[in-house]
Amino acid sequence: MSRSTNELIREMADELTPVRSLRLRDGLARVAGALMLTLIAIESIAGLWRGVWQGEASTFYILTNGLLLLLGCAATSTVLRMASPQVGNQHEGPRWAFLAVALLPVAALPALLGHDHPVVALGSFHGLKCMSLSLAAASLSAVALFLWLRRGAPVSPATAGLHLGIASSALGAGAWGLACPLDGDVHLGIWHVLPVFLGALLGRLALPSLLRW
Repeated sequence: MSRSTNELIREMADELTPVRSLRLRDGLARVAGALMLTLIAIESIAGLWRGVWQGEASTFYILTNGLLLLLGCAATSTVLRMASPQVGNQHEGPRWAFLAVALLPVAALPALLGHDHPVVALGSFHGLKCMSLSLAAASLSAVALFLWLRRGAPVSPATAGLHLGIASSALGAGAWGLACPLDGDVHLGIWHVLPVFLGALLGRLALPSLLRW
């Protein structure tokens, strides 16, 4: 015996469970909380550099960390919006912020080439330390953004993974940058920016398969 359309709809509706809608402010609060915990952990383990508040930081130091945090915020907003796709969504903010950050290694290049010993100027030991700790500092923000995307429905997992990698690594690099007392152009322009490129690559290659729904 065939059932009516209304009866079929009623049966389907009975099986549904309410789902809390994704609100941008909730996502922002989660990422802000993750960033705050990251800063607390950095302060507890290494200590934030007090020279920032005492006027000892160079202009390039403030510019580098400011651009990194700005890029992290712009990319974070984009990632959170990707969980609830809408027609006409644009991602111009992170693109321009990323290009601005990409200028930092270019600005540091003349100082590196003009040095008598370019390899020494790189300061590989301290540079590798900062790069590694910046990526470690990105972990909490990355987890918060990943779980948010898993709750949503990103239309393009590849693009979402790319922006997630940029957002978390930029926030991590900016957070660790507040603890690093080295404010030279070469150190900041290369070792504090390199984690963003690595994060972008990692997010683009490793995350799309985990974000598909």
